[in-house]
Amino acid sequence: MHVTRQRTGDLAGFAASASAFAATLRAGDVVALSGELGAGKTTFVAGVVMALQGRDAATSPTFTFWHRYEGEPAINHLDLYRVEGDADLATLGLEEAFTGDEIVLVEWPERAPGLIPPDAIRVGITGAGEAPRTIEIVRP
Repeated sequence: MHVTRQRTGDLAGFAASASAFAATLRAGDVVALSGELGAGKTTFVAGVVMALQGRDAATSPTFTFWHRYEGEPAINHLDLYRVEGDADLATLGLEEAFTGDEIVLVEWPERAPGLIPPDAIRVGITGAGEAPRTIEIVRP
């Protein structure tokens, strides 16, 4: 297991961290993003999508649960905040996002731990609002 920690004091530093992290991702990677409400999980995802695909279109799929960003590789962005149990998962078909040839970014992975593969990269973000952020990345 490999753990790295970074502290960012502003949005530009946070975006730079997301961009640097994106450069390490490959098709098939699953990233589980944890942090309190307002920590910046969706902002981090947007930075990854921008770095990998050059588009600034990443938004939170809180109400749709899943956004797909076409590109090479494609990126599946899941937000499990509103998932209340395994029955929701079966109904939503979110397991289809894990094809093995795309990058999958999952916000609120603790809401559906059985959906997240054991070899997922874990990204924990602490801090919220205007406070600095600490980003912890755990690679298996």
